[in-house]
Amino acid sequence: MRLVLASTSPRRRALLERLGVVPDRIAAPDVDETPLKNEVPRAYAVRVALAKAAAVARAPDEVVLAGDTTIALGGRILGKPEDEADLRRMLHLLSGRRHHCLSVVAVIDRDGRVRHRLSDTTLAFRPLEGAEIDAYVACGEGMGKAGGYAIQGRAEAWVRRLSGSHSGVIGLPLLETRALLKAAGLPLA
Repeated sequence: MRLVLASTSPRRRALLERLGVVPDRIAAPDVDETPLKNEVPRAYAVRVALAKAAAVARAPDEVVLAGDTTIALGGRILGKPEDEADLRRMLHLLSGRRHHCLSVVAVIDRDGRVRHRLSDTTLAFRPLEGAEIDAYVACGEGMGKAGGYAIQGRAEAWVRRLSGSHSGVIGLPLLETRALLKAAGLPLA
């Protein structure tokens, strides 16, 4: 049995390695991640993760694993920032506030059965000063990241409270991932 990671994220690869899993193949799913009109964050995260898994061709002996991480502030979806101004806007919104990181893992097993799990992590950021936001925007770390921040980087110093999966905030909740891979028949220690 072979594992296909439907993601080019180095963070997801590194997280899989923590489980002792190295994908046999990596494929970049081509999926439109634009939220649908009136789509709520949970439904959005599940839809995108399932679409990513389905977008990758799978041979009969392959299991496909995909994921999506979405930042939700109330009913608002904070995706990847479009530019520095958008990143700055997101960080101002998150400053001093509680938000949710929704991380969904989707697996398609050898028989074509699709399973998914959602990890909901609640985070609270301390209030951020304008100069901190400016420095973070300038370092470029938040570009390409859901919600405009990387918890495994400088933004970790902003977290007052985290309840849930730290690995889920990075991009792949390991508890849920391990369970889905085992259910798909992958041998895990």
